[in-house]
Amino acid sequence: MVLISPSILNADFSDLRSQIELVNKSEADWIHLDIMDGVFVPNISFGFPVIKSIHKCAQKPLDVHLMIVQPERYIARFAEAGAFMITVHYEACTHLHSTVQLIREAGAKVGVALNPHTDVGLLKPILNEIDMVLVMTVNPGYGGQKFIESTFQKIKDLRTLSSDINPELLIQVDGGISTSNIKQLHEAGVDVFVAGTFVFQSENPTETINMLKKIA
Repeated sequence: MVLISPSILNADFSDLRSQIELVNKSEADWIHLDIMDGVFVPNISFGFPVIKSIHKCAQKPLDVHLMIVQPERYIARFAEAGAFMITVHYEACTHLHSTVQLIREAGAKVGVALNPHTDVGLLKPILNEIDMVLVMTVNPGYGGQKFIESTFQKIKDLRTLSSDINPELLIQVDGGISTSNIKQLHEAGVDVFVAGTFVFQSENPTETINMLKKIA
């Protein structure tokens, strides 16, 4: 399975509706929303009003990635705003099991993200309770960064770990994804690809999305 989730963080916010329409008309599967608070990562993005507006015109499920501290305070509101998948960072959750339960209770799918330096083995106790692991392939906070090559082994390790515990687990990657590495990443075990800069800075974002889907 290959799912493409274009990141709106890199879209043209002066004409956001048309950018969402581009994704709607493409072969993309989800729409990725990066929520940043300026504390967990050194950048600020957007909040509930923008998510609600996107939800009104989106024809794809909203894949919401929370790069914020204390995400448990806002889980219900993100679900109410239209989130299909809510992904929280392992590094931001003091009580990860409790946060996972909150996402389930809110009616959303559960994702847990790992920063590049975080070992996949730390998720072993909770792998059977979540739907997806997001492996960050760049340091979170900014688009356009170079892909971290050591991530390939990390993905393979995660796929091996999940094969017995949760064979249905989705593995997502975010950062530096392009036509040059998507096939190799899929072969390593990735199911869901987030692409932002590569899509929205291309001449034809819709065609770029479709090309990524085809190559993978």
